[in-house]
Amino acid sequence: MKIAIATEAGKVCPHFGHTPAFTVAVVDRGTVTKRQELPNPGHAPGFLPRWMKDQGVELVIAGGVGSKAQDLFASFGIDVIVGASGSIDQVLQAFVDGTLSGGQSLCDHDKEGHKGCGGTCH
Repeated sequence: MKIAIATEAGKVCPHFGHTPAFTVAVVDRGTVTKRQELPNPGHAPGFLPRWMKDQGVELVIAGGVGSKAQDLFASFGIDVIVGASGSIDQVLQAFVDGTLSGGQSLCDHDKEGHKGCGGTCH
């Protein structure tokens, strides 16, 4: 399974679209077999879900992803886990261990601007 994690300074970024980079990892039989950090190719409506599909990503992990983007990911067959936080290593290990669970999106920009992200969304 190919996973893309919104990444900023070695941690999960609270806002997927505005993250500086993505850690793309391949998990096979409970082991991370490949891992690379890719720069964010740009943020425009609808662009990142298609780009992720073209990269072969099957799961996106971030602190927050807007509902429209989540719908687009779903239309491409890409699952999304929001509410993740911590280091990329911790999140990958939790995924491999089967203990990573989603939560509430850390950045709610669907209502009254960006909220809950500590201003890092902008």
